[in-house]
Amino acid sequence: MTATPGASDGAALSPTTSNTAPPATPAKAAQPATPAQAGSPVLPAKVGRPPTDVEALRAEIAHTRADLGETVQALAAKADVKARLQESADEARTRMREQLRVVAADVKAAATDPHKAQELALRARDAVRRNPRPYAVAAGIVLLVILVAGRRRRRNA
Repeated sequence: MTATPGASDGAALSPTTSNTAPPATPAKAAQPATPAQAGSPVLPAKVGRPPTDVEALRAEIAHTRADLGETVQALAAKADVKARLQESADEARTRMREQLRVVAADVKAAATDPHKAQELALRARDAVRRNPRPYAVAAGIVLLVILVAGRRRRRNA
């Protein structure tokens, strides 16, 4: 036995002095690759031999068509940006209406109870201090509406 050229530690020994690789064994070369070996996914329905019964084939085709239809519908729903935006706008509108109901109930309760009025005023103050931008925008809009209404009255008078 001689050392294989290029082996630094002498661990790789070849039985002959030639630099050619040993020939492939015929048993390994003759075996066909299975789906798992070829890299394709193995589905539970595809394991083993395919069904030979015509009715079983038709049922499998119908099942595959139904799965494909569901997948296409899901992809179409994701791709429909207009519908998704409309849905999110509806959800935001619903949340705002609920918050408006809560605030209206708080204001009504504050109108009858001075302690609740003070609590509501403190909550409003804290909310403005945490994030003043939306309240500043709302105040600007109210001021703009008042100015536009005043100009219209002067024109019509």
